[in-house]
Amino acid sequence: MQETDIQDAIKRSIQTEKNAMNFYQLAASHMTNAAAKKLFELLAREEREHTEQFFSIYEGTDLPSFDDFIRQPALTDSSWMSGLLKNIDNNFTERKAMELALDKEQKLEAKLKEMAAKITDPAIRAIYEKNIKSTHNHYVLIESEYARLMGMVHETDIDTFVRE
Repeated sequence: MQETDIQDAIKRSIQTEKNAMNFYQLAASHMTNAAAKKLFELLAREEREHTEQFFSIYEGTDLPSFDDFIRQPALTDSSWMSGLLKNIDNNFTERKAMELALDKEQKLEAKLKEMAAKITDPAIRAIYEKNIKSTHNHYVLIESEYARLMGMVHETDIDTFVRE
């Protein structure tokens, strides 16, 4: 991959992570379930950290400072926000927010893996690989909370049910 292509990919990753942060912030503000709200607030903070990690390796000069970038309004036409905004006024539930989040995290993990495979610079690849792992963990956290919220058997209870 050419250096300009890598920097373009990093810039897109910065925006994607900010979009995810904005998604989780907005979703959390509409949660009525305390545990779901807490989870989405945690995910928003982690997406902010991801944005900062990518921001730290971006060599372009076309973005404002990190703090100014983070304070910019959410891009309502981003794939992260558009799906959420369509559902907020239409019987919005924690379940729907989690289903959207699961889909987005799964797609993001695949995209990050695709990008990491093309990057030869070890330092840049390490940032992508760290974010791949974190994105996968987000999926697992959301999946677990979704199961709890829906009254499904939690993974920690599987052995109990198998033994009975």
